[in-house]
Amino acid sequence: MDLFYVILSSMERLIVLDTETTGIDPSEGHRIIEVGAVQILDREITSTEFHRYVQPNRKVGESVNIHGITDKFLINKPQFNQISDDLLSFIEGATLVIHNAPFDLGFLNNELKLIDIKETIESICTVIDTLELSKQQRPGTMHNLDALCRRFGIDTSARTRHGALLDAQILAQVYLAMTGGQSSLFQEVTNTESNQTDPSLIKRVKENRDKIKVIYANKDELEAHKNYFQN
Repeated sequence: MDLFYVILSSMERLIVLDTETTGIDPSEGHRIIEVGAVQILDREITSTEFHRYVQPNRKVGESVNIHGITDKFLINKPQFNQISDDLLSFIEGATLVIHNAPFDLGFLNNELKLIDIKETIESICTVIDTLELSKQQRPGTMHNLDALCRRFGIDTSARTRHGALLDAQILAQVYLAMTGGQSSLFQEVTNTESNQTDPSLIKRVKENRDKIKVIYANKDELEAHKNYFQN
C-alpha cells in the first residue's frame, strides 16, 4: 500500500514511532530490539507513550555502536510476539509519523510475518514519512533527523546515541514544526513586522464621518504656481 504524505487536521490522533534494530535489512535476518512511540493529540505531544525493548534471538553485532543496546541488556527482555498485541492496539486506527518510514515498516512487517500475523502496519494505519515530507518542503538540503532539528532549533543535547523512544519524542517536535503552517514558515517576518500589523494599533475611521473640506486654489495662486515651475 502506498504511504500517505498528508497534513492532518489538528484533532487527528498521531503516533510518532521509531525502532532500533540489529542491522539495516530484515531479509538478512536482522531484527527489532526496541520500539518507541509517542502520541500527538490536538497538535499537543501527550504523555501517552509506548516503549518496549525486544529480545531478537540473535546478537546485536556492530549495531551496538549506534544505539548502545547490548546483548546482555536484552537477555531477559520479551520477544516480539509478547509485545505485538500491545503495540498493535496502541497504533491501530492512528496515523503513524515515521522518519524514513520504509525502513521501520519493513522491520515491523517482517516481525509480524514471523509470528504469522498477515496484517501489515499499512493496512491498519495511515503513514506519514517525514523524510519524504522534508524532501518536498526543501529539496536539495539534508533531511536526516539531526539536520531537521538544527533547521527548526530543536534541542537534541540528550541524544548521545540513537534510542527509539527519545528519537520518537524528538521527531514529534520536528513534525509539529514542519506542519506548523505559515506562522512557522515565516516566523522571522512575522516577528519583525508584528507591530506594524497588530490590529489593535489600527485606528478605524467612522463611516458617518464629516466630509473633508477641500480648499481649491484661486486664479492668482494657480498662475503663481505655473510661473514657479517655468522659472
